Amino acid sequence: MTTPRAPHEETFDPRTPEEWAAFRTLAVRMVDDMLTHLADLPAQPTWRPMPDAVRAALAGQPVPRAGIGAEAAYADFVAQVMPYPNGNLHPRFWGWVEGTGTPLGMMADMLAAGLNPHLAGFDHAPALVEHQVVAWMGELLGMPGASGVLLPGGTMASTIGLAVARHAKARELGRDTRALGMQAWPDAAAPAPMVFYGSSETHGWARKAAELMGLGDRAFRRVPVDAEYRIDVRALRAMIAEDRAAGLAPFCVVGTAGTVNTGATDDLTAVADVCRDEGLWFHVDGAFGALVHLSETLRPIVAGMERADSLGFDLHKWGSLPIECACVLVRDPALHHAAFAAPASYLASMTRGLAVGGLPFADRGLDLTRGFKALKAWMSLRADGVDKLARLIEQNVAQTRHLVARIAAHPELELLAPAPLNIACFRYVPDGMSEPERDALNEELLLRLQERGIAVPSSTVLHGRFALRVANVNHRTRRADLDALVDAVLLIGAELARPSAVEAIP
Repeated sequence: MTTPRAPHEETFDPRTPEEWAAFRTLAVRMVDDMLTHLADLPAQPTWRPMPDAVRAALAGQPVPRAGIGAEAAYADFVAQVMPYPNGNLHPRFWGWVEGTGTPLGMMADMLAAGLNPHLAGFDHAPALVEHQVVAWMGELLGMPGASGVLLPGGTMASTIGLAVARHAKARELGRDTRALGMQAWPDAAAPAPMVFYGSSETHGWARKAAELMGLGDRAFRRVPVDAEYRIDVRALRAMIAEDRAAGLAPFCVVGTAGTVNTGATDDLTAVADVCRDEGLWFHVDGAFGALVHLSETLRPIVAGMERADSLGFDLHKWGSLPIECACVLVRDPALHHAAFAAPASYLASMTRGLAVGGLPFADRGLDLTRGFKALKAWMSLRADGVDKLARLIEQNVAQTRHLVARIAAHPELELLAPAPLNIACFRYVPDGMSEPERDALNEELLLRLQERGIAVPSSTVLHGRFALRVANVNHRTRRADLDALVDAVLLIGAELARPSAVEAIP
């Protein structure tokens, strides 16, 4: 009897020793090219526009029904992708609060992808690494023993914190938001609308979270700020009292450690006192500012953060790790678990084997399938130490103070907001121009800085005035880079201040 021939079976792995050797050679070249790219960053433009040919090649490719091979695909990456990133690796990138990444973090991401573990939980070493990183963060940021989970970014971290707050405070009111949501059901009394508070400088995550959670944007009560862009605590107390009198149900106050506009930090101690007096949940959005707590010198800026019920922050911002690596900490692990745990027979915990202990990280947020974000944090903190991270944060603050001093020393530069931390908002102010003309000039100045590859600040509008915004969380920045920015602003500003140039501003 003839034995049937086995069917041809495919794999994405190389199949032979020769194919493995060829792929190893390509992989080594990939690593070498990226390390060369990182080492050469200071000599590169901060950002360069994509040529039309590159844009067309990337946007107009047909679906690749048949592959072109790894060598050819990588060659396209080198030619079409690697030269045109958004620039956040560069020493002169200060545009938005984006992490700069590190060589070790890059390699850790490669190792994590190589292992490709599932981080819902399970009894394996990667899960223990995430437990350890969360425990370290709780200890370092004043919340020892807190429950936590790593997430893609600060928006999700703070949204998870707010969701726990809603569930916990609704339960105190006798409401089960997990079963009933925010709707008025025919067989139940109409619930009082739940509302939460944050300053008018709160990041846009709060609006998105309110809408996503069915509260609606109207439930996010925006509190005025003072002259230093911090939440007005007296106005906060008054708004809470007014809302209670109107039949609303306040449940949370969001304090910000490092606002995205100016780097201001709310008086977190005063906000914590309000929450204590009013029986409200205290969430801190510390997307980048929370890590200031690592510095003994700067820690007083975020005093009161350690009283938070929940805290959201990013390790890929001022922690310098590659994107994505954010974290939420919840002081009461039971409340965190109660807000998200969703038992299922196919997710049951076992007494032995891989599922020992269940899937704890899946019970702390929305994600079931999760990648190994913790490895880059674990490796980087162990390799360099927390004290070095604290020194680099202090270095960025000192550099920003140097920039502010340069701005203050020149009559044609104007600081538009206090710069208490690492963000400076300023503009070029030639004589003889109206405010709209100055706004137009500074907008064009910003675009020329970026398009010439000199530096990447971003912009904001403060009291109706267009500002260049430098947000410095860059471990590669040197004071000479900030000096070069000031020199370029003065040079381009002078170019534009000539009447013929101003008229030509688009």
